[in-house]
Amino acid sequence: MTLPNRMSLTKTTEEQLKRLKVHTGITPNVSARIAFFRSIESGFRYQEDERKLDGSLMLDKITWLGDTANITELVLKLYYPDLDQKALTRAWAAHVEDGISSIRNQRSLHPFTKLI
Repeated sequence: MTLPNRMSLTKTTEEQLKRLKVHTGITPNVSARIAFFRSIESGFRYQEDERKLDGSLMLDKITWLGDTANITELVLKLYYPDLDQKALTRAWAAHVEDGISSIRNQRSLHPFTKLI
């Protein structure tokens, strides 16, 4: 099972990504990729829930994941082999939400680059 072609995040996560863009210039899709892998590296694991992906930033998978698409899907399949496509999307969104918490308050690009 792979991620769908169109994905969104929670409204809260989306607002944090947009605020980070204002301060650092890093687009939401790139910061979402960084947040996802920070979350994976931190040991966070998604517990199934019914989180509502209510953000208005509905982007296609290629835009969200870019060159990391294949590895992102492989990591999700490795950690969550039994989840269906919809649950995998929620898992991805949960990891982005978890990972953005440690970088969302950066006020400029220079300190941000030291975190990654």
